[in-house]
Amino acid sequence: MATYKEIRGSQIEAVATDPSNPVEGQVWYNTTSNALKGHALTAAGSWATGTSMNSARGTAAGMGTTSAGIVVGGQNAGSKENKTEQYNGSNWTEVGDINDARSNLAGAGTSTAAVVFAGSTPSYTNNTEMWAGSSWTEVNNMNTVRASLSGVGASNTAALAYGGWGPGAKDETESWNGTNWTEVNDLNTARSASGCFGIQGAAINAGGEAPPGNVAITELWNGTNWTEVNDLNAAKREGAGLGISTSGLFAGGTTDPGNVATNEEWNGTNWTEGNDINNARYQLNNTGIGTTSSGLIAGGKPTYGPPPANTAIVEEWTGAGAPVTRTFTDS
Repeated sequence: MATYKEIRGSQIEAVATDPSNPVEGQVWYNTTSNALKGHALTAAGSWATGTSMNSARGTAAGMGTTSAGIVVGGQNAGSKENKTEQYNGSNWTEVGDINDARSNLAGAGTSTAAVVFAGSTPSYTNNTEMWAGSSWTEVNNMNTVRASLSGVGASNTAALAYGGWGPGAKDETESWNGTNWTEVNDLNTARSASGCFGIQGAAINAGGEAPPGNVAITELWNGTNWTEVNDLNAAKREGAGLGISTSGLFAGGTTDPGNVATNEEWNGTNWTEGNDINNARYQLNNTGIGTTSSGLIAGGKPTYGPPPANTAIVEEWTGAGAPVTRTFTDS
């Protein structure tokens, strides 16, 4: 059998502190903790509890990354929220409120340059607001009044809005250029409360409610048209989507009745069951932030139906292939 030195070209080091930048397969002995450790890559993605938001809420809008994210609006026990919270990877900080408190809204952009649109105030609205890092400004409205829609976009000048409820399921798709909304080609299946992810020119819409019930339908946007692709493994709505059109997640949601903790991973062609979230919940639509390498979901409702109220719980996703230090034991 080959020795570690023959495989790696060096002996196992004895160090007082763990290496700051180890490479895959590196092994060392930590003399401070008296532990044998090694550096590996995770085989599968997993969820871990992160720092909770300051305000419990569901049906909010989330944008940005896991080290620079933003959550806007939403509701708690039916009360509309106008709060905005920014996340720096460790803590949430309350910043400027949106002008119109609302739930079931959507958004696009970053933690310092975002746009939010539509929602319930409680009446359905087409109001649009822009964020410049410190305050929100009302700008031109959408063409279609609606709530529980999907929204994606990498910046506050390039967003896509689709689906929703207003009343009745919507199939309308609108494109935002930073100044105006333009109607483009509709979804094939009108629905609300879907999981969504992507950018203005390449997006996914998965699941949702298309009366008389939930659907598992997935549609792909190529910048011009929507095409039906492979379905989710289960029909559900109000789960969180995050990622890009070729690599995404659909986490949580409800199958009516009951909440689910399931997490499905999209590889651009098929959905595969992945590791579940730790807290089953719904009212997560549009609150997914980040990518399949590093993402998070925020808030939601842990109990199906009437109160108790919403939660402030945040869960962070670390995708497969992420670096991790492991401690070896003799058990």
